Amino acid sequence: MKSTLKRLLPYFLAEPVPLSTGEKLRSGAAAFGGILLVGLISSHFVGGIGLPLMVASMGASAVLLFATSHSPLAQPWPLIGGNLLSALVGVACSKAVGDPTLAAALAVSLSILVMLLTHSLHPPGGAVSLIPVLGGDGVHALGYQFVLFPLGLDVLVLFVGALAINNLLPGRRYPARPRQMRDEIHRHEDPTAMSRLGVSQADLHSALKDFNAFLDVSEDDLGQIYKMAGMHAYRRKMGEMRCADIMSRDLVTAEFGTDLEEAWAQLRYHKIKAIPVIDRARRIIGIVTLVDFLKRADLKTYDNFQEKLIKFIQRTSGVNSDKPEVVGQIMASPVHTAREDAHIVELVPLLSENGLHHIPIVNAENRLVGMVTQSDLIAALYAGGLADGSRSP
Repeated sequence: MKSTLKRLLPYFLAEPVPLSTGEKLRSGAAAFGGILLVGLISSHFVGGIGLPLMVASMGASAVLLFATSHSPLAQPWPLIGGNLLSALVGVACSKAVGDPTLAAALAVSLSILVMLLTHSLHPPGGAVSLIPVLGGDGVHALGYQFVLFPLGLDVLVLFVGALAINNLLPGRRYPARPRQMRDEIHRHEDPTAMSRLGVSQADLHSALKDFNAFLDVSEDDLGQIYKMAGMHAYRRKMGEMRCADIMSRDLVTAEFGTDLEEAWAQLRYHKIKAIPVIDRARRIIGIVTLVDFLKRADLKTYDNFQEKLIKFIQRTSGVNSDKPEVVGQIMASPVHTAREDAHIVELVPLLSENGLHHIPIVNAENRLVGMVTQSDLIAALYAGGLADGSRSP
């Protein structure tokens, strides 16, 4: 008997959700505020059994919005369309069918069909479709008005709350970002560099189509999870190779008040393309590159290219100037950085997806200690691949 229960238990238990305690507490607190407002609003429009049914259905929406905000079921159109269309179906069934039991069955089944056809599947919509059927005389009296007041108002409150809370909390976003179909950094239609390798978005789409079942995860998030898993696997195979192991340490740096002419001379003399800008505590405040010089020197055409560049770089005589004179006026800020103890795999998306060529490396006190370029990373990945190959049988 005990062995039978042990075999059956995994079929009944769900896998644990890998969320921190703080994230779980924030989800609960956000749902508390949302449902409190929904309850207060709904009480002005419906009473009796209709009120608890109303709040209960919105409670299900709150779970999706505040605990699973990345879910396709929680996005704005499913939230709004799923609830309102299901309510319309429920009111229509309530008016057309006299038997409450039959009306309830029709309301739920038709609401599911409508949501699937309109790409607005939202599980609480099934509960919403029952409210006009089972909500009592107060809800029946509202008729189709119920779709806007109180339901539409309640949905609006939850939607605004989801926008505010999920975008204020670190690590969350709402709505989920639309899938990028082109390289926005270089403005062409090719996929990003990392998207060209391994499983593509088209491969995921085809696999989901073949699977032929609804999965509560977007294709974009599924692709991100696949990439992150690949990075973890590569990190495991390569061993603990840190940024400190591959970074350049003898750096050319500038300060906010460094003359443009001096910074340009350093770039040319050392044959480098970027100089980190630091304060007196060696904390990085910006980075200046060849591109920063060229794009601010009015070089839209090749006419008088050299003269324009020289005029831009040279310090203006006198007190007043109508052009930048020091590095701090043309540097890019803020700057993407990485910790010296970070694994080099963490640099791959920074250099590949963000169009960067240099990553300043900082220590635990956020002081500049090194620089990693694309060439450094390529060499490290190549060396790591050779080492992994030598270990394989």
